[in-house]
Amino acid sequence: DITYSEVPEMNQVKKQMLFIESVRACVPLAAGVCGCCGALRPRYKRLVDNIFPEDPDDGLVKANMEKLTFYALSAPEKLDRIGAYLSERLSRDVARHRFGYVCIAMEALDQLLMACHCQSINLFVESFLKMVRKLLESDKPNLQILGTNSFVKFANIEEDTPSYHRSYDFFVSRFSEMCHSSYEDPDIRTKIRMAGIKGLQGVVRKTVNDELQANIWDPQHMDKIVPSLLFNLQSREGTESRSPSPLQASEKERESPAELTERCFRELLGRAAYGNIKNAVTPVLMHLDSHCLWEGKNFAVRCFKIIMYSIQSQHSHLVIQQLLGHLDANSKNSATVRAGIVEVLLEAAAIAASGSVGPTVLEVFNTLLRQLRLSVDYELTGTYDGISGGNNITKDHEERQLQEAVIRTIGSFANTLPTYQRSEVMLFIMGKIPIPGLHPALSAKVFFFLSIYVVMCMYLHFSLDAEIRLLILEILVSLIDRHENWPKFSSISIISDISVLKLKVDKCSRQDNLFMKKHAQQLYRHIYLSCKEQSSAQPHFETLYALLALISIELANEEVVVDLIRLALALQDLALTNEETLPVPNRCAVHALSAAYLNLICQLTTVPSFCQHIHEVIEMRQKEMPFLLPEDIFIEKPMTPKSLDNVEGEVLFLQSKIAEVLGGSGYNTERLATPYIPQFTDEDRLSKRKSIGETISLQVEVESRNSPEKEEVTEEITFETLKNAIVDSVGVEEQKERRRQVVEKFQKAPFEELAAHCGARATMLQSKLNQIFEITIRPPPSPSGTITAGYGQTQSRSIPVYEMKFPDLCVY
Repeated sequence: DITYSEVPEMNQVKKQMLFIESVRACVPLAAGVCGCCGALRPRYKRLVDNIFPEDPDDGLVKANMEKLTFYALSAPEKLDRIGAYLSERLSRDVARHRFGYVCIAMEALDQLLMACHCQSINLFVESFLKMVRKLLESDKPNLQILGTNSFVKFANIEEDTPSYHRSYDFFVSRFSEMCHSSYEDPDIRTKIRMAGIKGLQGVVRKTVNDELQANIWDPQHMDKIVPSLLFNLQSREGTESRSPSPLQASEKERESPAELTERCFRELLGRAAYGNIKNAVTPVLMHLDSHCLWEGKNFAVRCFKIIMYSIQSQHSHLVIQQLLGHLDANSKNSATVRAGIVEVLLEAAAIAASGSVGPTVLEVFNTLLRQLRLSVDYELTGTYDGISGGNNITKDHEERQLQEAVIRTIGSFANTLPTYQRSEVMLFIMGKIPIPGLHPALSAKVFFFLSIYVVMCMYLHFSLDAEIRLLILEILVSLIDRHENWPKFSSISIISDISVLKLKVDKCSRQDNLFMKKHAQQLYRHIYLSCKEQSSAQPHFETLYALLALISIELANEEVVVDLIRLALALQDLALTNEETLPVPNRCAVHALSAAYLNLICQLTTVPSFCQHIHEVIEMRQKEMPFLLPEDIFIEKPMTPKSLDNVEGEVLFLQSKIAEVLGGSGYNTERLATPYIPQFTDEDRLSKRKSIGETISLQVEVESRNSPEKEEVTEEITFETLKNAIVDSVGVEEQKERRRQVVEKFQKAPFEELAAHCGARATMLQSKLNQIFEITIRPPPSPSGTITAGYGQTQSRSIPVYEMKFPDLCVY
């Protein structure tokens, strides 16, 4: 009912405005009317509509996009409406399968996110995440990947204002699901999985440092994220052999899901704080359990190498504690599973920094020793129930592999400890040795094997002083002495007739044979090395003699006897060559130890010709060199010569002669004729981590002539060995001669001559240092010019750097 005649004074503009108001007041569907009239639509909608071309293949209209961005920056309060309208259009285009316009809408959203950082950004982000969610819910792979890429861009933006109500639970679940995609087309499947990995990486980046967000480290999130990453990390196992080095991999392989997963996993672990380590590692343990990946070892070791190298070093002990707890939880699982966990512990201990075992050092060794005892019980009872004839049958060879892995791991842990802690741990391990009287439930065999394993843990892996080494030797002797024969060998002497000792000898059991077959070389090697120690004194040699004697009585078979004879002859060679520069009394003690043991073993073998040769050499020593026998060297004040250079001929035991006489009695002649050489074991290599140059070693399989079976012995050839083989073959004698001359000069030359020599060397050294300082410290010529020295020569002015004048172009 409003007419223009009622307001004649209004100009044309006012009349138009009045018309618009009348339309809005009278028409119920005002929004529909405005939608039909472009001039009546809000400006932000017109700007949004203008960025979409008629043909979606033409892409975003950049000029109009710039206008929209400028409008959003000028009127930030409209940003949420812009986002809502874009979300509305995108939902409509997705429903109508107009995917070209969907891509344009997401591109516009990305540009607005990158450009706008105002306080109103939160409402816009809600619209943005709503659209991303819409794309991720689609069954079209391209839309899923498009939504993921937009989310990743958003995750890299640092927002100026906090958000109190935003949730990423859906994105964690959806991205984890994409990581497990089973799409038929392998190329599309790979793209979807990579998109899922990138999405999880974006969620972590967006939430890990934001205290206002839901804690991404909660188990409900970690139980989805970590297994998804491990699932894709497994795919590398098949391709790792083809391209082990990232530098050699092609571009496609570098962008594989496994490579991307490893980077994401490392980033996740690198952001983990002290309180989050457990939640990050627990899903790894559960994944390895669920998919039976401990038995293969390779993947489990790889996972925990990534973990140990990625987390902060001060948190390493938390991972080790979790592994120990998991080992206890699997105490009744198969030996292969437990061995896999122990192998992972071994690698973790090698990676961890010194002393990183943490505050519960004894707990580590307590757990490992408990597993060792359980394994011995399982092996001897045959079941995991501890009841003979139970349902859970064990496999002996698997249990023995587990026992060896536990011993190696104990040594590796011990190697990370400082010296003062090693002694404490050694005493703790000694306390774990069972005593038969106090442990009636343990059978004699369980007691023996468990005790031997425990002492090997101590003896093979601890670098201790002389007193502790002696204590360990005594414990080892007491454990081997099962028939109380040790008191009969408490001192070293040449026994003319061992029958007076009334030794208690029993036939070597099958378990003893298996034990010596596996560990004899380690025992021989450490007996040999103990003789090389300069700190070894009379008690050490007496205990070593008892050890050799008891091994010959309690654990010996024909092969062991041959090896012990070779060891005794090797000790004689050690004292003769003196490559370790042992003092003369030590060398005499080694000769005496070798003689006393050969005298004992020749009577145990009851080979007359063998006994005759040994007795002839001993009689010759008694006449000419009594200091090579125990009765003259192991006394309070032994009479030792200044040197042993004249020890030769008939006072030495001949390996060729012994091999000849024993060969006639059926012993292995070839093995007897082969000199004994100490062999490095896996434990030795693990307990002494070498440098990179030494670690790159060649494992050469050398066919041994030691037995008719042509057994193979692994000889380690390192870079250092090859270098020494080249250099030493030429210069060893020269070095020895030069060293001898230097020692002789300093012993005999007058003081004045030595002082003049040292002064000349000091002067020459100072001259060289002055030349070096002059070259390195001399400042460059000054731009201000040069000065003229005498006789018309020019010389650079020595001006301090801070006083030099530089051209303007050189200063920034």
